Amino acid sequence: MKKIIKPCGLHCIKVNHLGVSLGNQEILKDINLHMHCGSLNAVIGPNGAGKSTLIRAILGDIPHTGNIEFKDRENGQIQKLKIGYVPQSLNIEKQTPVSVYDMIASYQSHFPVFLVKNRKVKNKILDYLKVFEADYLLDKQVCNLSGGELQRVLLSMAIMDSPNLLLLDEPVSGIDRNGMELFYKTIYQLKEHYDLAIILISHDLDYVKRYADKVILLEKTVLKQGSVKEVYQSKEFLKVFQLEKEET
Repeated sequence: MKKIIKPCGLHCIKVNHLGVSLGNQEILKDINLHMHCGSLNAVIGPNGAGKSTLIRAILGDIPHTGNIEFKDRENGQIQKLKIGYVPQSLNIEKQTPVSVYDMIASYQSHFPVFLVKNRKVKNKILDYLKVFEADYLLDKQVCNLSGGELQRVLLSMAIMDSPNLLLLDEPVSGIDRNGMELFYKTIYQLKEHYDLAIILISHDLDYVKRYADKVILLEKTVLKQGSVKEVYQSKEFLKVFQLEKEET
């Protein structure tokens, strides 16, 4: 991975008193998070805890209370938060004649791909695919990609607009152990070399333990947050995951 920008650690993103309700049902309550660039923030919790709902709220896809602050100034002006996003999965029907280049070029330009076929666009796409060692996939049909290949393509798309915050919603679903190892090593390098914060939704407690800077234990509200050691040794963590083990 080529080094782009060393994170300064000064920019920060704050989620203040975020809440989500569906009718009379409270899905998320009083979520408060504080993240710096260059940090990997893992959100863990049982099924139904509201992890994916948190991602959707941050993206602005669903109504929520509270607000999100981004502390970064340029020429004295507070900048708008730019978000990159990698979903759990992407449903693409077999035999869909769309190449990796077609998908990324259309997404970037918001125009039909036949209007954006030029060398400058191609070179930019190749540069970002190379970050994740996926440049060889440029002309491959998206419907024929393996889970790991598609994941690397989506990561390339997510960072092309230089986001301040990268949201990863269980992106290793369906990936084998070798693919997971490569993913976590790549994400660790990404947060070391890009000026962004990462929120990762994960069920992989062992990988979170190895790679996360901060852990957020979520069950409709934040039960505990801090370093891996602080969260994993907390009574809240032991209670949540002991109950989960007993239920399974």
